[in-house]
Amino acid sequence: MKRYIQIIIALKITLLALFALVTLLGVPLLTDPAPYMPAATPAVALLGVGLLIADVLIPVPSALVMILNGTLFGTLGGTLLSLAGALGAAAFGFWLGRKGGPLLDRLMTPDDRARGDRLIARHGGLAIILSRPLPILAETVSILAGTSPLTWKRLLTATTLGALPPAILYALAGAAATELDDQLLIMTAVAATAALFWAITHHLEKRLTR
Repeated sequence: MKRYIQIIIALKITLLALFALVTLLGVPLLTDPAPYMPAATPAVALLGVGLLIADVLIPVPSALVMILNGTLFGTLGGTLLSLAGALGAAAFGFWLGRKGGPLLDRLMTPDDRARGDRLIARHGGLAIILSRPLPILAETVSILAGTSPLTWKRLLTATTLGALPPAILYALAGAAATELDDQLLIMTAVAATAALFWAITHHLEKRLTR
């Protein structure tokens, strides 16, 4: 399993490098998407979902996007849009893993590959659920799941279970701020909700690392 762990670390480093590169470029849409999401239109809804999917490979302020979904489309609409983005991101990562499976076969011994597949088959669903709010780790888990025999159905089911709670909470925060018509409150909701999930995900990350 040592080789498998090395590949996981290399994948995380690659994703971090991509994130750092895009961050250095300072793309306005990826720094503050709010000006690009001014009203509840179909185009803005698609943009929000697209940004959440793109978060697999590039740094997107996903918490702010989900808050804006709630602000513009209400609790139900915002929840559904953020959930759609999470499912799209997981599917994209899973697809990348499927495409990278042959490369993994060349980098690993058959025994290590078999052990890794058994591990993901046994615990992959739980790992997907727990990792969904975790930056980088969620993408890593989705990609690795794609290299394993894990099915699309199991991936999407686990992603739904893991992504629905934060989608609801972010949408609630955005919708509540809108009802009070206070821009400062919107930003406070973003910060407070993000801090809540940071605390939760930090705890889960330590558990998953063990």
